[in-house]
Amino acid sequence: MSFGQQGGPQSQWDPWKPHSQQPWTSGGDGQTPDWAALAEASETRNKRRRLLFIGGGALATIAIGTAVAMAVVSANGKNEASGNPSKLPAGGAIPSGSASAPSFAPTSAPPPLDPKEFIASKAKDTAPLSVQNLFPLAQLTMESNVYKRGATADTKNCASAAQESLSKILTSNGCTRLLRVTYSKDGVAVTVGVAVFDTEAEATKARAQSDAAAKARKKSFVTALPGNGVKAFCNAARCLTTANSVGRYAYFATVGFTNGKDVTNQSTSVFKTGNDLQLYTFRQIHARGEAQASAAANQ
Repeated sequence: MSFGQQGGPQSQWDPWKPHSQQPWTSGGDGQTPDWAALAEASETRNKRRRLLFIGGGALATIAIGTAVAMAVVSANGKNEASGNPSKLPAGGAIPSGSASAPSFAPTSAPPPLDPKEFIASKAKDTAPLSVQNLFPLAQLTMESNVYKRGATADTKNCASAAQESLSKILTSNGCTRLLRVTYSKDGVAVTVGVAVFDTEAEATKARAQSDAAAKARKKSFVTALPGNGVKAFCNAARCLTTANSVGRYAYFATVGFTNGKDVTNQSTSVFKTGNDLQLYTFRQIHARGEAQASAAANQ
């Protein structure tokens, strides 16, 4: 469609200039708007606006992307403060309390049972007891030393298997049973006597009284037990005697030479034998407590 001139210079309509004149057609008696021109102008305006909106969105997207990139760099970069910073941000404050430890939900597993509780009193220490299950090994190895088991004995008359003041000590403290076993190696023999009491307090007291008697140079020892390949020992010769206790058990050792020779401070084999059998006896009694504790935990 062509546009005619209306006399004078043609006025151009610019949709972005206010008060600009709109084009008119010259057809007809009256002057009517050129609707095609208006539609074309409107389409042009809309295209410009769409381009501006798209361009603005692209700029916004670029701006957001830049901000995210800066945040990522700041988070992953090495921007940690080293040493002790002297300045805090405005309004910042150092936390007054330390971070609390994480809490965990309680578990259903019960605490482990203490083996000592099962050998501390007659009420809990109910497992079968004999010389054979307390000293089951016919040949005992302690480090490089190998000891052979000799005779064994078991009596409820504790005083009958003890000498001198130990007889009275066992009786007065309520000893109910005395189990004995002998082990030997290379001419040295040891008899261990395990005295059984109803309570730990009774066993501890008997041990303490035996120690006191030894310090007062009073004889207090378990009777040596020969037999089963072991000659009589510690009948008249000087021997090593010891006393210990664990739980409701007090255990005593008599160690000496089977040839009747006296024990002296230089008799290292005697002291080694005594130490080995004391340790073995302790382990056996403690193992008795562990076995009962394990059985009770699995019930």
